[in-house]
Amino acid sequence: MFSHVVIFWTDPAQPQAADELLAGCHQYLKAIPGVLHYHAGKMVGSHRPVVEQSYQVALNVVFADKAAQDAYQAHPLHVEFLEKVFKRLCKKVLVYDFE
Repeated sequence: MFSHVVIFWTDPAQPQAADELLAGCHQYLKAIPGVLHYHAGKMVGSHRPVVEQSYQVALNVVFADKAAQDAYQAHPLHVEFLEKVFKRLCKKVLVYDFE
């Protein structure tokens, strides 16, 4: 298994950015071949100080292996998501990839 976790910080000048980013994730990323598990959602607040709460949206995509994730990165729908959604709405991103 290969997990691809992406943490997004949206543009605070765009109040609907988190909702638009989630809609874009669902539209472009969910159906890309090789995705075994897809989950995207908004940050959930916590009273626990150890929980990171400065981001707005997170994405977790699971693949069979790194090769499937590499193909996902190059897929036209992923590229289109980056150009039409991500670059317009996000100020920062952090990615965690692990096997």
